[in-house]
Amino acid sequence: MNPQKTTLAIIATLSVSIALADDFKTMGGKEYKDATVTRVEPDGLVVKTKSGISKLYFAELPQDVQQRFHYNPQTATAYSAQQAAQYEVYQKQQEEVRHRQEDADAQNRANIAQQQAANARAQAKEDRELVRQQQSALGKANRHRPADRSHGYTTVVKPLFR
Repeated sequence: MNPQKTTLAIIATLSVSIALADDFKTMGGKEYKDATVTRVEPDGLVVKTKSGISKLYFAELPQDVQQRFHYNPQTATAYSAQQAAQYEVYQKQQEEVRHRQEDADAQNRANIAQQQAANARAQAKEDRELVRQQQSALGKANRHRPADRSHGYTTVVKPLFR
């Protein structure tokens, strides 16, 4: 048999195995009924059952299942180490992203506080200018108003704000 036909036969066998639902029982006694193998990885099988998606590690499965799916312990160990290393890199990246986001959030809060303080200073300055203008206008009004002596007292106009 030529190598292309052998490869094709192996792929066809694996495809049939993947497409059919199987029952699996781990060496620990846990059973997976009507499990459909969705992916074969070097260290185990990803299966879909009524209760969800699970990964069954070859090390926990019987010898016949390991042989059926061409389990190789050395390849599985290397694959698991690679997956762990990739996950560690991912975790570090996520931690960096989280720190950058926290720094950006802190900077935003500082900018908001700075803007609010500037707004408060500007409002206070406006308020002082308004009071000054009112006092000036009242002072002019009091200077130019003749004293009302018909009742025996003088009217004094006072500012509304101080």
